[in-house]
Amino acid sequence: SLPVAVGQCGNQVGCRFWDLALREHAAVNKKGIYDEALSSFFRNIDTRSGDDGPDIYKGKIRSLKARALLIDMEEGVVNEILQGPLRDVFDSKQLITDVSGSGNNWAVGHKLYGYQYRESIVEKLRKTAEHCDCLQCFFIIHSMGGGTGSGLGTFVLNLLEEEFPEVYRFVTSVYPSGEDDVITSPYNSVLAMKELNEHADCVLPIENESLFDIVNKIHQMTSSGKLGSSVKQSSLVTSSAGSAKTAPEKPFDAMNNIVANLLLNLTSSARFEGSLNMDLNEISMNLVPFPRLHYLVSSLTPLYTLADVNVPPRRLDQMFSDAFSRDHQLIQADPKHSLYLACALLVRGNVQVSDLRRNIERLKPSLNFVSWNQEGWKTGLCSVPPVGHSHSLLALANNTCVKPTFIELKDKFMKLYKKKAHLHHYLHIEGMEQSCFSEAMLSLSDLIEEYNELDATKDGPRTDPSRLKIAV
Repeated sequence: SLPVAVGQCGNQVGCRFWDLALREHAAVNKKGIYDEALSSFFRNIDTRSGDDGPDIYKGKIRSLKARALLIDMEEGVVNEILQGPLRDVFDSKQLITDVSGSGNNWAVGHKLYGYQYRESIVEKLRKTAEHCDCLQCFFIIHSMGGGTGSGLGTFVLNLLEEEFPEVYRFVTSVYPSGEDDVITSPYNSVLAMKELNEHADCVLPIENESLFDIVNKIHQMTSSGKLGSSVKQSSLVTSSAGSAKTAPEKPFDAMNNIVANLLLNLTSSARFEGSLNMDLNEISMNLVPFPRLHYLVSSLTPLYTLADVNVPPRRLDQMFSDAFSRDHQLIQADPKHSLYLACALLVRGNVQVSDLRRNIERLKPSLNFVSWNQEGWKTGLCSVPPVGHSHSLLALANNTCVKPTFIELKDKFMKLYKKKAHLHHYLHIEGMEQSCFSEAMLSLSDLIEEYNELDATKDGPRTDPSRLKIAV
């Protein structure tokens, strides 16, 4: 898998991901041997034979280089990474930066910088991909509300489809919160949504509001003494304690850590052994019955027990129940009262297949699955738990409950668009027409309508939206 971080938010999340991934491998790989687990996300290079020396496949770790591409149209975050503890993990061949930023304008990111940096991005993507023996998928990490993440992020998504049409494209998209301070974020988000609808295989939408709530709850629990007073040093979720990082934490660090943990769990099967390893492409193949309905609700557990040392590990069954409670979701939605198209459970730690089956049978009656996919469960078991824990679970649900998020986004977009507010900032960018706005709006309305059609079948006979057609 090859992560591509675009924009400020994408790179901050990416930075936490690489930091935690290194810590996780260090906890497992005590002898410092370059093994298969490490090779899935890192190259091992002998820097003495020039910067881009051949990989060393066996033996000791020499110099680990992340298989990644970092893109931002401002230098701040990328420079911070290059001056921080992860500086040796990236080299200049993996970075693309500019100085002026995209001014919270999708058109600047997509139309202006996209075309300006196209060659450079393609070249660096190809270079990084060439070093992979078996490229499973690309991961784009970006936010929807700003200019670079939304505009250039979706431009990169289109490039990936052109250049590597057979490689799956996973996107982790951070959606703005209701109190977003970027006035144009509804425009940026809806323009980006059209690209996600058309060019992504799988999107994990994450809402800032949900992350904020989770972080607040953890802080409340630790400060109220409910969890005891001491915090686990190796806790991964909101604290960077124990990592290479010594600088004071920034306000978004705790939130970014949660997203990084989602990515750690998602990629654990690609990195470690397990009795039921799940290929990332299987998520898309099993969870996306209709090509455009590829938005998955993610929930992570344990979340609230991670902050403390005195809580006994919660019973395994409780972990499964938590994964289906709204408190553990990274998006504010209500899957239990909506329709499930499919669901994946990615478990880490010492968990048996029988535990999985038992819990699925126990939870199934309370979940509303579409009539034609009652057995729509996909499961993965990875034997290596996260650092400091006995087990963890990531649930990914393809569920119609994402619809209200999209409806709210459409309403915010229309409020601005009716007044033609701020449109001139977009329309003076070459290649940006007013039709881009109306097409993006139409794409979002069509998506909402597809969810409506499915919801209408919840209690009665069903009519299928167009399903994937398989050419014989």
